[in-house]
Amino acid sequence: MAEIAADDRPLTFDDLVAWFDKGSKPKSDWRVGAEHEKFVFRLGTHAPVPYEPSGIKALLDGLTRFGWAPVNEAGNVIALERGKANVSLEPGGQFELSGAPLETIHDICEETGQHLIEVKTVADELGVGFLGLGYTPVWRRDQVPVMPKGRYKIMREYMPKVGGMGLDMMFRTCTVQANLDFGSEADMVAKFRVSLALQPICTALFANSPFKEGKPSGFLSARANVWTDTDADRTGMLDFVFADGFGFETYANYALNVPMYFAKRGDRYIDLAGRSFRDFMDGKLAELPGERPSIKDWADHTTTIFPEVRLKQYLEMRGADSGPWSALCALPALWMGIFYDSAALAAAWDLCKHWKIEDHERLRADVARLGLKAQIAGRSVQDVAKDMNAIAREGLKRRNRLSGGMVDETNYLSQLDEIADSGITQAERLLDLYNGPWAGDVSKVFESFAY
Repeated sequence: MAEIAADDRPLTFDDLVAWFDKGSKPKSDWRVGAEHEKFVFRLGTHAPVPYEPSGIKALLDGLTRFGWAPVNEAGNVIALERGKANVSLEPGGQFELSGAPLETIHDICEETGQHLIEVKTVADELGVGFLGLGYTPVWRRDQVPVMPKGRYKIMREYMPKVGGMGLDMMFRTCTVQANLDFGSEADMVAKFRVSLALQPICTALFANSPFKEGKPSGFLSARANVWTDTDADRTGMLDFVFADGFGFETYANYALNVPMYFAKRGDRYIDLAGRSFRDFMDGKLAELPGERPSIKDWADHTTTIFPEVRLKQYLEMRGADSGPWSALCALPALWMGIFYDSAALAAAWDLCKHWKIEDHERLRADVARLGLKAQIAGRSVQDVAKDMNAIAREGLKRRNRLSGGMVDETNYLSQLDEIADSGITQAERLLDLYNGPWAGDVSKVFESFAY
């Protein structure tokens, strides 16, 4: 495989492929990174929180007391860093923790808990709170503030040209995500196929966004539904992943065909929305005449692709609504149990290997509406979810990574077991509250389910 190109010579296709391959790691070095987003709201009024005054910027500034270092763009604090973890902003001020790569779910839960304690300490001083749902339950799109990040301005202008709900994705959704390693190209392929096929099952298990603008939306995951009409060029179930011969080269070709958003030069984002990375490699972009991309440009470009599972130098699981504290640990536990035990990975593939390609997108759409009541290949999603949980549980058992209290990682799956066994998602529990004790008042969610 070709070496990664230095910035002083033109990139070749082999360089792009090699960048993905560089992510391969021996099993002893496999880690998991957890990410989660949450809505920030004013206590009392439940209004969204702007960047300034006494808003998101003050929240970021306040967290520096805990050793977080500010990251600036064009004079604005737009993120924080501490070790290998960072705190960042989504387009509408959704507050995100991107955790460090860690060895166990015990470590992930400790990191998540520490973060939530820190942000609550600062938030209480500012009179703001946090809500973990997949879609904002009451805010209209025009009520959500805009964060001062250059890439989001480009996306904001481009999204309406390519889909009907891209701006909703940007401003009104929150997710929880897990990032996991692979050992080789073959291992990446096996994990990509399993996780992509089963991602809709995960969407059903984590469904937690039944409301839109104060009323039931008709979906158990309004967040998942948004992704079905965001931008067909860069979203979806990627049928080619299941085809013979799939590997790093196939994904690199796919990524090359995805239209660009930008190139970053210093603090500036150059608007390249809709342009071709292939033309960029040939020095044919009018906005950057004669200039060719660096490998950093390629890495940036891969972050602008949004399929249900995304390949970078690791695999990103992208199918889940944000949720309560317990869900933030459950998602990485589910995928670590499946990915990091070879018998579990094989058993998970047995669950879905016979599913037809045409079923994948249909299932993705169905679970957004029906959750665990959707059907796939003659089975209910609830039954598949039970099997998926059981496989993950056995994988975590065999890992046998114990906490200081000598407890293994399987307890982090308890919430998912309860959901799968009952067939009732968190979204349906919210709807029961809406139709019962809340008497149709969705704003109660800010009091009952805030962090």
